[in-house]
Order: sequence, then C-alpha cells, then structure tokens
Amino acid sequence: MSMSGDNGTYVSYGQVPSAPPVCERLKLERERLQFGQAAVAGTAEVTVKTVGRWEREIPIPSDKLGLLARLGFDAQYVVTGERCSGSLSADENDLLSRFRAAPLAVKAAALAGLAAGAEPPAKGPKQVFHGNVGQASDGSITNESGVSFNFGVGKNKE
Repeated sequence: MSMSGDNGTYVSYGQVPSAPPVCERLKLERERLQFGQAAVAGTAEVTVKTVGRWEREIPIPSDKLGLLARLGFDAQYVVTGERCSGSLSADENDLLSRFRAAPLAVKAAALAGLAAGAEPPAKGPKQVFHGNVGQASDGSITNESGVSFNFGVGKNKE
C-alpha cells in the first residue's frame, strides 16, 4: 500500500524515501566549493535550516540556484548531473581533454596516481635525535620516503 505525500511523491509503507538527486548534487557542489551552509544561506537570502532542507528533501528553487551560480555553483550539474564545461578551470579542462584522449593504460595510471596523492601518507614511528647520539642497529630500517637502510645484514665490514 502507498500514500501520497505533500509534495506529490508516493511512498510505500515501511520504506524511507531517499533525497532527490538534485538535493544530493546541491550538497556535493557546496562541498566541492568548500562553502558552509551559512555562506549558501546568506547568498540565497534564506535560513541555514532552509539550505539543509534543500540538501535533504526539497529541490532548490531556480531563482535561488541562479544566485548560487554567481558563487561558482554549477547549476547545470545540480539540475541534470552533467557538468558544464564552463564551470571548470582552464587546468581542469586541459586535464579532462587529455584524459579523454589518452589510452586506457594511461588513464589507469593517472587515476592511480591521483588516488595515491589524495590519501594522506601513512604515519609511522618517528625518531628524532638531538646532540651526540651513539646507536647500534641491526636489520633494515625504512624511512618515510621509502628508502631502506640495511645494517649488519649479510655484509662484513672491510
């Protein structure tokens, strides 16, 4: 059995309706531009609560989306899910055109490199020595840059 909601949607009993894609994309676009809800609310001349509702349950009115476009919001993306090429910087357009023209192996390598660069480096043990320090090591030590130092492993001093 289903019922009609106030906004004309139909919801089956026992199901939780998900946010419309427009709402999700509005939030993603705000996060991409690194704006808080308060900044969006100020530009759109609404309350922070209203911005939260736009991102969760009700689509943003077109006149308010027009105001946000002045901040750099990609209105076409929010409405359709397709990025407007005009909303990308020159570097982003260049990267995108080169990526699209590249062979599959180059695309895979580029994505792997970007993914690796986006992750914070793993934190490992750190040693800091100040002053005269004597130390004896045996085995392999790898620093944060991935350089290994081998001490006393299968080599004799000459």
